[in-house]
Amino acid sequence: MSDQSKKTLNKTALTAGIFYVVAQLFVRGITFLMTPVYTRLLSKPQFNQVKIFESWLLILMPVFSLCLWRSVERAKYDVKERFNEYVSSVQTLSYLSITVFFGLFLLFKDPIQNLCLATNFVLTDFMLYIMFLYLYAHTSIFYFQRREKQMMRYKASTTFTAATVVPATLLSVLLIWLGKKNGREDALVALRIGGYYIPMIIGGFIVAALMIAQGKKIINIAYWRYALKFSLPLIPEVLSIQIMNQADRLMVNSITGEIRGAIFSLATTVSYIIWILEDAVWNAWLPWMYEKISRNEGEDIERYWKILMHIFGVISWLLVLFAPEIILILGGKGYREAIYLVAPMVTGTLFRFYSYSYTAIQNYHKKTGFVAASTVSVMFLNVVLNYVFILLFGYRAAAYTTAFSYLVLMCMQAYMEKRLTGEQLIPLPRTAFISCAYFVLCVATMLLFGAPSFVRYALFVVLLPLGARFALPNLKLITKVIRRDR
Repeated sequence: MSDQSKKTLNKTALTAGIFYVVAQLFVRGITFLMTPVYTRLLSKPQFNQVKIFESWLLILMPVFSLCLWRSVERAKYDVKERFNEYVSSVQTLSYLSITVFFGLFLLFKDPIQNLCLATNFVLTDFMLYIMFLYLYAHTSIFYFQRREKQMMRYKASTTFTAATVVPATLLSVLLIWLGKKNGREDALVALRIGGYYIPMIIGGFIVAALMIAQGKKIINIAYWRYALKFSLPLIPEVLSIQIMNQADRLMVNSITGEIRGAIFSLATTVSYIIWILEDAVWNAWLPWMYEKISRNEGEDIERYWKILMHIFGVISWLLVLFAPEIILILGGKGYREAIYLVAPMVTGTLFRFYSYSYTAIQNYHKKTGFVAASTVSVMFLNVVLNYVFILLFGYRAAAYTTAFSYLVLMCMQAYMEKRLTGEQLIPLPRTAFISCAYFVLCVATMLLFGAPSFVRYALFVVLLPLGARFALPNLKLITKVIRRDR
């Protein structure tokens, strides 16, 4: 590959990636910024019900859609110019699968609702119908976003996301406010769910129709076989990740009650800050990474990944340092206990982000079954540890067991990458050392919560120059790459 072509790829990927990250932070951050509004308009049990509903959506999505959207990134290199055909056709198969599950849920609706009730979650008929309509719509959104991302395009995806998320968020707040004003306290959960998800459902179906019009293909058995072969082994992996993400919240709610569940959910919202950043950066990073692998330029990957590891490690520490202020803003004094959950939660999210580099290599080489095997194993470990340690030490233990599980997952995925591909683009010893160092730093920082606030502020001011000394040269490096060939 010529130097000119290499520079062009770097410039295209980084320019698109930076704009994608900034746009995603703006759009998805709106939901996070509304958290203080929700926690003050809704009671703790109501806030918890909404969070449990969201958790079930995230768990059911990969199973009911057969996780076929995960094949989109890799399919680009096999179907080439028929990429739009592939996406529109495979979307149909996901819709068929969701329809089958929808029918089963309707058939066994009463037992399912009774089971939910037994775990302190009220699944009404309205919520059930919204759930499945959203599963259809958001599956299309997944296909659309992954297609645009893999083509290193960001404008259409970002515009669509802004046009749905912003109105949905504002509408949900308005409906809750009107409900409280008119004395409809019993309807606030339904108003929050309907106000947010109905606009998202409408937008998702519009995107579905658009992709069908562009792809001009609804059924293609060859594409379906390809997608199934690639994605079916990933269902356990994606489902396991979602269970690990949500199981601690669901188990805390079931074992310790809705009040502790609400506190745990709010702390999870803080970890969502860094998850938004990580997800946006990873989605911008992955197309460039796949291009580099396809061109045998793996040495560039390690160089930039090391920078990202430290950037997100520092961000995680800052979230812990200012956890008391963040929790106060998001939930008020009634949620103060959540400050002691932030450190393990954000570092657990950090470990998960670090593991992406190892799973991505295996997915590129279509070793998806091995990715799933290690993830499922760790998921079972996480559930068992959650149950045992919640009973022994209380609800806070779930945050630590989940963080530990993600660390185990990272090490297992790194081992599998080395075993299956014969190489390891990101050395595990370095990743493990960095991971443990940031975990110790974040947990140790909690000792400052009992000290006056100015101690933490002073520490931040003292360390700020050191952070700038690290960050500025790397920002200059990224800017230099972007400006090449102008």
